[in-house]
Amino acid sequence: MAPLTPSQTVGPFFHFGLICTPPEGPPADVAGERIRITGDVRDGAGSPITDALIEFWQADASGHYAHPDDPGAVVPGGFDGFARVATDADGRYLLVTIKPGRVPAPDGSTQAPHLLVGVLARGLLQRLVTRLYFADEPSNDTDAILRLVPEARRTTLLARTVGEGEYRFDIVLQGNGETVFFDV
Repeated sequence: MAPLTPSQTVGPFFHFGLICTPPEGPPADVAGERIRITGDVRDGAGSPITDALIEFWQADASGHYAHPDDPGAVVPGGFDGFARVATDADGRYLLVTIKPGRVPAPDGSTQAPHLLVGVLARGLLQRLVTRLYFADEPSNDTDAILRLVPEARRTTLLARTVGEGEYRFDIVLQGNGETVFFDV
């Protein structure tokens, strides 16, 4: 019997897989409130992660995903609900997008507006997955997924308002204030 293959970090990545979303965000004719999300990605010691790649998936402003299984999906102006951004030399990132609408939940209720977030970086054996909710969103109180997270840790999933149409969402990979990550 052959020995097990040892674990490796994620990658290698081909160039086309590393292309990031243009910093200006979706085309101007995409319906919805245009927002900016900024943040830092930090390790357990508080040091910046300078080589992180963050992927975002989201619904459009009316709560539909650009997916064949979503019968209400329309992809006007090419908005497909996907973005990929990299951190800079200080571990910071910027995403310009539209604020998503509420989406249906499997039980027939609706989920609070959110973005699905994937984090890739050197040293990670698997992509980390989390959600970004908006702290100023009243429907957070009824979101079934957010309610599963212990109340003391929910703040790690909340992007806080820092200005008109501007939010801050920091990602901490481990240690004090670690972002809640989901097993998927």
